[in-house]
Amino acid sequence: MDTVNSPTAFFALLLFISLLSVVKGGEGLGASFIFGDSLVDAGNNNYLSSLSRADMRPNGIDFKANGGKPTGRFTNGRTIGDIVGEELGQPEYALPFLDPNNTGKAILKGVNYASGGAGIMNQTGRIFVNRISLAIQVDFFNTTRKQIDGLLAPSKAREFLMKKSMFSVTIGSNDFLNNYLLPVVSIGERISENPNIFINNLINGLRNQLTRLYKLDARKFVIGNVGPLGCIPYQKQINGVNKDECVDLPNQLVQQYNGRLKDLLKELNDNLPGAVFVHANVYGLVLDVLTNYAKYGFKTASVACCGNGGQYQGLIPCGPQSSMCEERSKYVFWDPYHPSEAANLIIAKKLVDGETKYISPVNLRQLKDL
Repeated sequence: MDTVNSPTAFFALLLFISLLSVVKGGEGLGASFIFGDSLVDAGNNNYLSSLSRADMRPNGIDFKANGGKPTGRFTNGRTIGDIVGEELGQPEYALPFLDPNNTGKAILKGVNYASGGAGIMNQTGRIFVNRISLAIQVDFFNTTRKQIDGLLAPSKAREFLMKKSMFSVTIGSNDFLNNYLLPVVSIGERISENPNIFINNLINGLRNQLTRLYKLDARKFVIGNVGPLGCIPYQKQINGVNKDECVDLPNQLVQQYNGRLKDLLKELNDNLPGAVFVHANVYGLVLDVLTNYAKYGFKTASVACCGNGGQYQGLIPCGPQSSMCEERSKYVFWDPYHPSEAANLIIAKKLVDGETKYISPVNLRQLKDL
């Protein structure tokens, strides 16, 4: 094990695995365990008394697997997590943890624990009343972990989790949008903390939860950084910037956090034997799409397809009373906060097969085959 932990041996192993997958063809992903917020929520919040829900039209209008009916996904179709699973050969989408059908052998395909409004910090998103924080999501996985022991027997369960499962964590946006960046007169942490202390607390909280997952036999991790929040329609609308501008403060805070996150993942790769923590540069991916939106076939990277309020449709989330664009595939943003399925598709495919600029030290197809 010590020899694999040296940089030279580690990257030699990655090269070998890459070549092997080309020659043999990789098997499908065994299970996908998804943690995070509304970017990857597949419907957990449908089962909560929460103000953060997407189980109403026209959300899900392009989600073919459900006939265009809303599922609780905060977009018009598939999330990044859905598309990644498809690309890696997963035959079915991971069910939400709170879904009544999430029982028995269904959990061996993976489970989605993500929750709209959730953050790394337990207090993040409390303006929505109910949401499932990252710590509670890991508690829920602990329940799943015991169920897998019962289905496979302990030794087989460990092998299943360590070798055939992938753990993705997409979280942090709400810790800024619905905590630190809330108005000072409200309940945001900015009242009592400077940015350095706040971000330090985020990193420490994330470290604790990732270490808990490792102790529960998770080994293949993909951790997304936070995207350019200053560029979403909501931030552009409330700050009154021009369509080609982004709001400085959110992006500055996010970049500071993202730098610390990259250091954290290196630390965990160095100190947790057998684990591989892959860094997904969501910030860079989204910024590339926003900057070059016309090249990707979009007609706007500023206006939400579904929403209400102002030139960017950026004030009110998508719902039955919202106005909706006609060409949904031509909009980077579905609503004031979330990408459209068309944008999710671009991002997901670059995570699966992309270069180290966006996904490192390996892409997700290589991670699957490790």
